Amino acid sequence: MLSAFLESVMEPEEGWISPRRMGEVMRMQRQELSRVLQVHRNTLTRRPESPELQSRLGQVVRIISRAAAMVGRDVNRAVLWFRYEPLAGFDNKTAEQLVAAGHGDAVEVHLDMLTEGAYS
Repeated sequence: MLSAFLESVMEPEEGWISPRRMGEVMRMQRQELSRVLQVHRNTLTRRPESPELQSRLGQVVRIISRAAAMVGRDVNRAVLWFRYEPLAGFDNKTAEQLVAAGHGDAVEVHLDMLTEGAYS
């Protein structure tokens, strides 16, 4: 079963994550979203189904979905956490900054640790 967040950002009947919908949920302009995802901004509109873009969008969806699950399934709180909450173990960088720097895997490991009861 797909998470509610994933369903909300998928392009109906296409089977891929919509960069437009993702930008709306994340409250990001196209240029800002492309910076975080490390793709050219035109890729978001010209090739939204590209495997590279879908992989990067998928990672952000996983992070937001997991963070939302930790805060009572509140996607808005999870987005705020992703964008603005400094993470002590990462020189007070936000999850957004880490993903933009290519360290999304570290954010996922951090969420694993929090799920297992470690403190940030």
